[in-house]
Formats: sequence, structure tokens, C-alpha cells
Amino acid sequence: MKIIDLSTPLFSGMTVYPRDPEVKIKVVHTYEKETWELRQLTMGTHTGTHVDAFSHMDEGAETIDQIPLNNFFGPTEVVKKNQKWPKEKGLLFIEEIGLAELDKILSVKPKFIGGMITEELERALLKNKIVTYTGLVNLECLPKQETFIFYGLPLKIKSGDGSPVRAIAIIED
Repeated sequence: MKIIDLSTPLFSGMTVYPRDPEVKIKVVHTYEKETWELRQLTMGTHTGTHVDAFSHMDEGAETIDQIPLNNFFGPTEVVKKNQKWPKEKGLLFIEEIGLAELDKILSVKPKFIGGMITEELERALLKNKIVTYTGLVNLECLPKQETFIFYGLPLKIKSGDGSPVRAIAIIED
């Protein structure tokens, strides 16, 4: 079994979406003073590698804590626009995909989508109750047209519009 980390590291001053909160990670307690270490995190819910709740772009839709956990993991494939896509699996795109592909996406009923998707497509997917992942890295390390297991579990943020995740792919040898 091989595990591939698909998450970007979080650090103070990292690049964020325009007008989103700046990332600040501050050491609050130290081993020398308190005999333990603790950091304070300040950031938006859509920082780094993250998942979007249906409520992110649709007022009144389900929030991150209302979406069942099984929506955030499962069999997944890396796909391209011009190939046949598997049904009812997660889809990850290593090339930009946009609203023009919405009908094809809806026809295969993916569990979730991530990778290079436009904001317009993201909005349409969330309206159609398809979870979206943004900020995934190392997608080029994943097998193409082979199934692997993806996990991108959110923090259980009450009424959350999204959450940072530690996304991983598990590939069987």
C-alpha cells in the first residue's frame, strides 16, 4: 500500500484567495515555559487544501457539519476531459475543466470532484450536491485511469461553509 499526500502545508503568510483572511500560525505555549507546545491558528475555512460545503455558494444549503462523512472519501480516479469517466466515483482533474463539462459530470454521478475546476463549475457542482475539493497538490503522482481510495475529511465546523482537510490517496500495490 502506498499513501500519497495531496495536501499543501499551512504556514503564516501563505498565499490565499483575494480578500480571504491571512494565515497566521503563532506559537502560544512553549516547552521551555509551560512544558508543552501549542499554536494558535488564524485562517479562513477555504485555506490551502480544503473542501467546500454545499452552503459555500448556495445560501440555505447543507453546511459542512450536515453533510454525511461518506461524501468525503471513496474510490476515485484521475481523469481527463476527453476520456470516458467512471460512474459514481470521485473524479480528480489535472487539467482545467469548466462549466461546459457539467452535463457529462452529472451523467456519471460522481461522489466528489477535485483538482483544476473553474469557479463557475464549482458553483454548479455544489448546487447539484457534489462536494468539491480545492488546493490539492501532487495529483501528477497519482495513477491515471486506475482506481484508488481518496480521503479528504473536514473538521466538524458547526454551520461551516467549508474546511481545510488533510487529503490523501491510498494506492494498493
